[in-house]
Amino acid sequence: MTDRVRNAFCRCGQIRIACTGEPIRVSVCHCRECKARSGSAFAAQVRFPAGQVRIEGEANARVWQYTGDSGNTADFFFCGTCGSGVWYRARPYHDAYAIPLGNFEPGHGVVPDYSVYEDRMEPWVSITGDAIEHHD
Repeated sequence: MTDRVRNAFCRCGQIRIACTGEPIRVSVCHCRECKARSGSAFAAQVRFPAGQVRIEGEANARVWQYTGDSGNTADFFFCGTCGSGVWYRARPYHDAYAIPLGNFEPGHGVVPDYSVYEDRMEPWVSITGDAIEHHD
């Protein structure tokens, strides 16, 4: 594991997240829920083990819990001031934090390695790269 630190923020800066080391996964999801959460054609998130994540301003975070079709729950945390989605923790992977890729400072150096629910991908979207796993 490297000692590299990647920093992410909500839009107003009241919640700051420092992630040390390398992510578990950098994923793109095309499911309806992720599209709605991101307000875009897909969502991109960077997942880190809980032990590699330090959050400042967590007291300002609000949570919304969602139960998916699988019956698993996910806790979505957002800034109580600016409304930015700042991380989520989904079961059965509750020991990891998924942080929206767009919250990281420029120069973060992460690229997607996993694309899921591609059968729901918008027809004009193309996720390319030699190292990306593609799943329907």
